[in-house]
Amino acid sequence: MFSLARNAVRPSRVARAARAFAAPSIVASLHTLPDLPYGYNALEPFISEEIMTLHHKKHHQTYVNGLNATEEAYAKGPSVKEQIALQAALKFNGGGHINHSLFWKNLAPANAGGGNLSDGPLKSAIENDFGSVEEFKAAFNAKTAAIQGSGWGWLGYNSTTKKLEIVTTLTRILFYVSHTPIIGVDIWEHAFYLQYKNVKPDYLNAIWNVINFKEAEKRLVEVQ
Repeated sequence: MFSLARNAVRPSRVARAARAFAAPSIVASLHTLPDLPYGYNALEPFISEEIMTLHHKKHHQTYVNGLNATEEAYAKGPSVKEQIALQAALKFNGGGHINHSLFWKNLAPANAGGGNLSDGPLKSAIENDFGSVEEFKAAFNAKTAAIQGSGWGWLGYNSTTKKLEIVTTLTRILFYVSHTPIIGVDIWEHAFYLQYKNVKPDYLNAIWNVINFKEAEKRLVEVQ
């Protein structure tokens, strides 16, 4: 787990990262909820339509609204003290927006390539760094399931070590400074509880059937 100091993100950086993953806005200063690249029921039976609808329309929209409100308040903040007080809300809502915008692209229906990891740079890197794809999935699931409370599990590329590494972050803390996100899995209860209750391992086992490995490989190739 990386320290809060290493994951501190200034408003300008949050804004740039959020807009890089999110849909463009007519009003340049506002963030918008990105459309899903598939239907709400497209990830069935692995992620239910009800979960996807609530997750996208309610939870992600809340982060977008919160980020816009926080950035507006920050811009109007008359004092450094007031601007500093907004940092937590900026990181929470900005992180939620960035992470979810990446997460939707991270998934694909099983009948449209989801879950299929073909031979190529990503598979080779996983095998080199973890031994095998199955060993990687087992290690990722174990580390992500061990998060106490809410957070995210990540496969990230460390540009210093030139390796893929499994990282977990609490709540909406970002790790984009130290790693480039390749695959991210939301382990907040709203992502799985209606379908999997409190059995995180079942959710984690199921989600590999709809992971968009083509998108993940694209991210890896771009950063290598």
